[in-house]
Amino acid sequence: MKIIILGAGRVGYSVAESLVSERNDITVIDTNGQRLRELQDRFDLRCVEGDGIDAKVLGEAGARDTDLLIACAAQDETNLVCCKIAHMLYNIPTRIARVRSSGFEVEQPLMGPEGFAVDAIICPEASLTRYISKLIEFPASLQVRSFAGGRACLASVRARLGAQATGLTIEGLRTHTPALPLRVVAIYRRFADGPDRFVRCDGGTRIEPGDEIFVIAGREHLKEILQLFYSAPGMPPRVVRRIMIAGGSRVGQRLAQELAGEPGRFNIKLLEANAARCQALAAQLPEEVLVLHGSSADEDLLMEEHIEDVDFFLALTDDDENNIMASLLAKRLGARRVLSLINQRSYADLMHGTQIDIALTPSQAMLGELLAHVRKGDVQAVHSLRRGVAEALEIVVRGDRKTSRVVGREVGDLRLPEDVHIGLIVRGLPDESLGTPAPDAAAAQAEPQVIFPRSNTVLQSNDHVVFFLPHKRLVADVERLFRVGATFF
Repeated sequence: MKIIILGAGRVGYSVAESLVSERNDITVIDTNGQRLRELQDRFDLRCVEGDGIDAKVLGEAGARDTDLLIACAAQDETNLVCCKIAHMLYNIPTRIARVRSSGFEVEQPLMGPEGFAVDAIICPEASLTRYISKLIEFPASLQVRSFAGGRACLASVRARLGAQATGLTIEGLRTHTPALPLRVVAIYRRFADGPDRFVRCDGGTRIEPGDEIFVIAGREHLKEILQLFYSAPGMPPRVVRRIMIAGGSRVGQRLAQELAGEPGRFNIKLLEANAARCQALAAQLPEEVLVLHGSSADEDLLMEEHIEDVDFFLALTDDDENNIMASLLAKRLGARRVLSLINQRSYADLMHGTQIDIALTPSQAMLGELLAHVRKGDVQAVHSLRRGVAEALEIVVRGDRKTSRVVGREVGDLRLPEDVHIGLIVRGLPDESLGTPAPDAAAAQAEPQVIFPRSNTVLQSNDHVVFFLPHKRLVADVERLFRVGATFF
């Protein structure tokens, strides 16, 4: 695709890095020439120095034949106006705006063609909050991604010594838990001579301590399934009650606000080093959130606040080094699980596998929302995994036996790349492309069916198929297979 990115800040840089690796034609617009030069030195893309709300600058960037505009400058107003100009003057088909304000929704008339003409809104802070909320809901996981309207989830978990599933083969795991429908789609194993490496999964593959397991299942079974890899037999499931948030940033404030929306469920403490910001947070957040003035690197303060009783410590300041040091300190003092927000990707890679349980980069949470607009075919959801190396896709099957390579075919007959796994199929979801909830009343009342496919499972039109791809280079092959054509005979 031909893509224009407005803004070369943290978000723009992450977006450009991800999209340029897929051989898209990328042009970045920014007023900061130094940032543009750094981007151009590192990636194969084009840069235009100027203001994105200047029609001439957009024209110079190639707006007349651009497929997608991603406006992610620092100011909401700039991004909204840029989308409007792109629509009115250049008719760019798809326009995405980064909007921090919570008052805007795509469904509002203000965002429609007569308004700012925005097709999709991304908010990195909101994406991070949703991402972290899932980690709190499923505390044994390293990450959790949703598909098919939340009915299915892909999660990763570190297999622990003594856990029920550790030591079993994948086939043995199925025999051990026949009542729990699940599928292990990938294993990443730590070797002494380097980073974790992908291990092909079949029935005879054995789960070893320290393996990072990617498992896909229905949402209602996920907690119990994660416990298989995380806890010894007979141990009660891990539940998060006491949460400490280090940093009153936008993300920290959003998360505290959301968690406090369920009164009585969580005990929440928020640490903020800036006194004025502390007072503002105390006035804005619900009374269920205890706002404390102090540094997250203050050992005495953490001990006074009983860090050893904290179930989840979240370092969410805007400073990577502070987050790393605070997380390491909290872990040493007894916090059960720690998460560190790290903007610089190289730092996040260094922290992987250390005492920090989860090293989270903002782009990790946000990029999937953008990639769904870049993918070809009827892609419903995209999630970037393993720091951008792997990917999970949800594709809707379209067409019939004449126009599709997959409709009416058995899964075992599909010409998928060797390492690509079909995790599950969700059948019976409303067909949004028809503009109707279901083809008939009976189907409308039927509950969608979650299917773990075997080689003889036949794909039907409107099936939602969830894939795990260990390498992004395999995406094009999967998209090509599911693309609908005039005929394939």
